[in-house]
Formats: sequence, C-alpha cells, structure tokens
Amino acid sequence: MKIVIAGGGVGGMAAAIALQKQGHAVTIFERARAFGRIGADVNLTPNAVHALDGLGVGDVLRQTAARPEFRISRTWDTGEETSRLPMSTAAQERYGAPQLTIHRADLLAALEGALQPGTIRFASAVETAEPDGDGAALVLSDGTRVQADVVIGADGIHSAVRHALFGEDRPRFTGLVSYRSVFPRERGNGIPNLDSFTKWWGPTADRQIVTFPLNRGEEIFVFATTSQEGWAEEGWTLPGDIDELRSAYADFHPEARALLDACEDVTRSALHVREPMPHWSRGAITLLGDAAHPMVPFMAQGACMAVEDAVVLGRALEGATGATVPDALKRYEAARIPRTTLVQEGSLANDWLKQGTNADWVYGYDAWATELTEPA
Repeated sequence: MKIVIAGGGVGGMAAAIALQKQGHAVTIFERARAFGRIGADVNLTPNAVHALDGLGVGDVLRQTAARPEFRISRTWDTGEETSRLPMSTAAQERYGAPQLTIHRADLLAALEGALQPGTIRFASAVETAEPDGDGAALVLSDGTRVQADVVIGADGIHSAVRHALFGEDRPRFTGLVSYRSVFPRERGNGIPNLDSFTKWWGPTADRQIVTFPLNRGEEIFVFATTSQEGWAEEGWTLPGDIDELRSAYADFHPEARALLDACEDVTRSALHVREPMPHWSRGAITLLGDAAHPMVPFMAQGACMAVEDAVVLGRALEGATGATVPDALKRYEAARIPRTTLVQEGSLANDWLKQGTNADWVYGYDAWATELTEPA
C-alpha cells in the first residue's frame, strides 16, 4: 500500500520503518527543513528499547546512549531514598532490554538511518487531511495534495491531522513550566548517583528535579518544574533564568541544589495536556504519538508510547488492503487506547514509583506481542 505520514519525529519515523519492513511504500512529510541538534533528552525505558530493537535500530542507539544503573526516588529535604529500582543489566534480564537515555538528535539520526533513502520530504508542512475514495489524502501548506491508502498523523500536540478528524481542541496548560539543562559530567564532581535516573520529589507536585546521564555518561541532563499562572509568551521553548530556578529550589537538599548549581543555563517550556480520546481513527486516517495522546513527562513515557504505537500500528496494517484498512486501524486503536490512557492519567497524577517499585506494567509491555482483536 501507499502510506503517508504527517510528521517526522520519533513516532512518525518508527512507524515508517515498521511499515517499510512489510513492503509498503511510505513517505513522511516533515515541516522542518532538516533535523538539527535541538532538544536535549529522550528517556527510553525498556518497553521502548525492546520495540526499537525489533525495528533494528537498537544497536545504533547503544553507541551513543547511556544506561542508567538505577531508577531512584528521593525526598526533597532529607534526601531519603523512597525507592531504588535496578536498571541496566537487571532490566535487560527482567524485561529483555535496558533503559537508554539519549540525546534526541542521536535518536532521530538512528531512526532516519534505518529508513529507505528519500523517505522524508523536509520543508513540507501539512495543512490538513481528508478522505479520498477508499483511501485518504494529505494537503500540504503549498496546496499539494498527496493521495494514499493510509494517512497517519504523527504531527504532535498541535496536530493538523487531529484537527481535521475531530475539530478544534486546544491543549490545556497544566500550570507547570519545565526547565531543562545539560552539563558536562565533570561539573558534577561530588554529586552522587550521576549514573542513575534520579527523581527528587518536592513537598508539592509542582516541584521536582529529575536527572540522568546522556552521551555514554559524559553529560548529565537536568529537568525541573515550577508553577506559573497562565502561559502567554510567544513560543513553547524559551530561555530560562537559572538564578530564578535555583531560588525556587533553595529549600531542597544540598545534593539536589548541587545539580542546579552545575547548570550554566536553562530553557523553559509550558507543559500542556489533552484529555484522553475514545477514538483516534476515521476511515483510512489515524493518529499516533502526541497527536493522539500528549502527556506530561512525569512517567518519561511520551516518546516510548509513540514507539509502541508505531510497532502496533505496523502489525495491525500487515496484510491489509484498501478495503480492510479501516478495520485494521480499529484494531490498532483498540489495542493502544486503554494503555495510553492509563499512562496519560498516571503521568498527570505524578506519583508513579514515588514509594514503590511496581514498574512491570509499564516496562514489561511487549509491543510485538500485544493482542490485536476486533473492538467490541
């Protein structure tokens, strides 16, 4: 079949790889002119790494990624550990894959390298999507109309495909602003657990610090949040004030404050969410990733859910023809919506693994074995 994808991010490229492996002709239309080294972090937990291994990109990811030793929860003022979950080799043995933390640009490069040449059409913004006979079509911002047997909207929280399917639905500002920074490991001398994923839980849900290694452990990523009334600034990612952030965490444990002291600058962005959707598909058009289920990053599952979506969607479309595509897409969303809804809700609640270590329902998920059945 001919399949077109709006959006060349993690989910869009993962879906294209899965579909090309089945022999489908896939084209991705991506708004950006090229992939740059923007963004900082992607936390790939074992469920996503297992899925990516099946797509054939896992070995490339391991060349630049770090492998956190533990997933640790600590209390903001005393520093007490409330949970410590073994990762790395232990995760490999338990879940079939480790956790990998990687620069977003390295992940995108690995995915792009697994695509057939010419798959991505850069500088091609998608305006809308619409039915077209037994198939569907993408309409680009320059008026170009691209007909296909299947259209996939992997174009993020502001998805044009989602808008075309289900109408206007603005994301809701959570009242939280996130700050991100990366510093060289040597600047963190004396800070413990730099080889682990560590979350410092604040006295209220609006304050937390998360840190983990990147680039084979040579760099350390830091994420923190503060509350804010409204978000009216232009742009979703803006320069932040590191001194203002340090002041907001002045009452935290010295080891937590040391992480912020090691940062030279930060970016800030608003955290937005949408309510879980009962359906993602209409006819031969469907959604995946943030276009279908945007979530706050407190379970570190945004990119992971997109990768899972891609694998399950590819499996659902295996052997499909134009006439059977709508039913295949219904099987895909029936398999995925219950899980992504739980993760959306769990991320927003922001209490996962604070005290316990029951990670199996997230990390142990196998996108290659998920049952695909007809929806009720």
